[in-house]
Amino acid sequence: MELTRQAAFDLFCEYNKEPFHIKHALTVEGVMRYFAKKLGYGDEEELWGIVGLLHDLDFEQYPEQHCIKEQEIMRGRGIDERIIHATASHGYKLTVDIKPEHEMEKVLYAVDELTGLIGAVALMRPSKSVQDLELKSVKKKYKNSNFAAGCSREVIERGAQLLGWELDTLIEDTILAMRTVDAVD
Repeated sequence: MELTRQAAFDLFCEYNKEPFHIKHALTVEGVMRYFAKKLGYGDEEELWGIVGLLHDLDFEQYPEQHCIKEQEIMRGRGIDERIIHATASHGYKLTVDIKPEHEMEKVLYAVDELTGLIGAVALMRPSKSVQDLELKSVKKKYKNSNFAAGCSREVIERGAQLLGWELDTLIEDTILAMRTVDAVD
C-alpha cells in the first residue's frame, strides 16, 4: 500500500494523543527529511519523513512493546515492509534485534534520542529555540548525564558509529536539521 504523509500522520494520531509525542514525531519527521536531502536521497524525502513520523507509533499506548507492537499495527494496515523495518530498527539492542542497515535507518537510530536532548538544551535557553543554539552548548549539557537523563548517550554514540560520523558532526547536523523544523512551528 502506498502510504501518503497525511495517512501516516492520521495513523500516528490514532495511537498518540499527547502533544509531546506528536511534537517529537513531527520533529523527527523534519529531521529525517533534512538528512534525506543532505545525504543525496532527495527522491526519497517523503519516505524518510514518513519513517520519522511513524517511528514511535506504538510508544504512547504500548511502551513495554515499543518497536514490536508497531510492526503488527503497520502490517495489519498493509504498510510497506521498508517502513516497518526502518521504524522498528530504531529500537535495536533496546527492544528488538532488528539492526539498522540502510542509511535512512542509521540516521533515525542516531537522531531519535539526540533530537530529544537538543530540544531539552534549547528549552534552557532564553530564546527556547534551536535557531541560536550552538554545538558547544549541546556538548556541555551532553556531558552531564543527569541532564535529559532519558536521552541515551549510548544510543546516540552507537548511531554516530553506525553512520561512521564523528559525534560532533552528528550533533551539529542535527541542530541544523532541527532549525528547519523549528522554522515552521
